[in-house]
Amino acid sequence: MSIRIGLFGAGRIGRTHAKAVSTIPGAELVAVYDPDPQATSFLVNRYGTEAASETDQLLANPSIDAVLICTPTDSHAALVEAAAHAGKAILCEKPIDLDLGRARACLQVVAERGATMAIGFQRRFDRHFRALKQRIEAGEIGDPELVQITSRDPGPPPQDYVLRSGGLFRDMMIHDFDMARFILGKEFVRVAAAGSVLVQSRIGEAGDVDTASATLATADERLCVITNSRRATYGYDQRVEVHGSKGMIAVGNPHPTAVTLADASGFRADRLVDPFMERYADAYRAEIEAFCDSVSAGKPPSPDGNDGLQALLLADAAARSLREGQSVAVEGNVR
Repeated sequence: MSIRIGLFGAGRIGRTHAKAVSTIPGAELVAVYDPDPQATSFLVNRYGTEAASETDQLLANPSIDAVLICTPTDSHAALVEAAAHAGKAILCEKPIDLDLGRARACLQVVAERGATMAIGFQRRFDRHFRALKQRIEAGEIGDPELVQITSRDPGPPPQDYVLRSGGLFRDMMIHDFDMARFILGKEFVRVAAAGSVLVQSRIGEAGDVDTASATLATADERLCVITNSRRATYGYDQRVEVHGSKGMIAVGNPHPTAVTLADASGFRADRLVDPFMERYADAYRAEIEAFCDSVSAGKPPSPDGNDGLQALLLADAAARSLREGQSVAVEGNVR
């Protein structure tokens, strides 16, 4: 079955998804809408798709089966609801909304309309992280007890992005919250977070942090420690380690090549892959392919809207913990 796709948003992530769609047999990018005509034209010229003049025009196209929502966060919920009413399957980038109440209301509309909705947590589709999860599920490290997740960006985002991002916990660490849930297959009930401004003072002036940690606990006292930084001079740093009753399993960073140079000054390898679109190019493609497969088969996608909500709950708890200076219970989860 062919899946015909409409794309909202022709920026950085929209272009990444458009490229992924172009490589998937049976998937076709039919139309693109972005308020920036130049951004739209870039994708129209590159992939031979149509340019929609407005949101409603794209959603009214009867040939479109599914939409990808790659717009700024403050437009996600409204577009999800409109797509659900239009009978389209939906893949929405995280988060659904910065406000929990608005996110819940949006998911209620999705449920009432019986719409298919996936959320954009592409790290679940990275082959390294998937292999780690499969080997944990196979029992190779016994009972998982402690997860450590490291995420460091090469540099901070522009200030206009910082101001509308919702903060590091809702923008950056939200991916790690989802990864923690994905790896352990459990919900976290308490969060203790700390944060600092060590990279750029302007981030602190915007009321955010650029360096942070969060310790999460499940009801049965499994722990996860997450550390984030908006600065890594050596490239995009993404690592996971899981310790269990029988051993430990870890995923390091891929390098552009496996070449190592050794000389009198020591051993040197390539700088880490940068930016994240390149680091996760294969994962983005796998994410879109899995979404298309779920639409084609009429099966629920994973991760879904509830996964997006659960990650947002953890992000909100982390922000609350930072403000209050103490461990806090996760809203909606049993202590």
